Amino acid sequence: MTPPPASDATFDDDFDRSPAADPAPLPTGATPVEDALLAKLDDDKAQDIVLIDLRGKSAMADAMIIASGRSHRHVGAIADHLLRTLKDLGLGKARVEGLPHCDWVLIDAGDVIVHLFRPEVRAFYNIEKIWSVESGGHRAATH
Repeated sequence: MTPPPASDATFDDDFDRSPAADPAPLPTGATPVEDALLAKLDDDKAQDIVLIDLRGKSAMADAMIIASGRSHRHVGAIADHLLRTLKDLGLGKARVEGLPHCDWVLIDAGDVIVHLFRPEVRAFYNIEKIWSVESGGHRAATH
């Protein structure tokens, strides 16, 4: 039997994403801020990234981004990186809730609200279902 070809993937890539589980395509934002946040989430290996367009549905924000981290530490690190990204974009006064525990971190950047969850907390609250247009699942509102 021939050994499998050598891979250029790093240990983190092997650990974070199994070859059997193809990640969903990254949603596309409608603004540069949305795109920057989505790109940072992808860079940080956030899981199940969903963008929900709230334009015309709610006055509180134009978009909601929902993503998961693998652990408390991963959620906290993603939140920290998103806050740095917002600061670099000139939006450094984002409001943050949930950082001490990192089960569910909410970042309110004005026009964009980001929810970061541990997977079991996300499944429990299932906020995608509240905002999705179709009842078939949380992917329905993804761009």
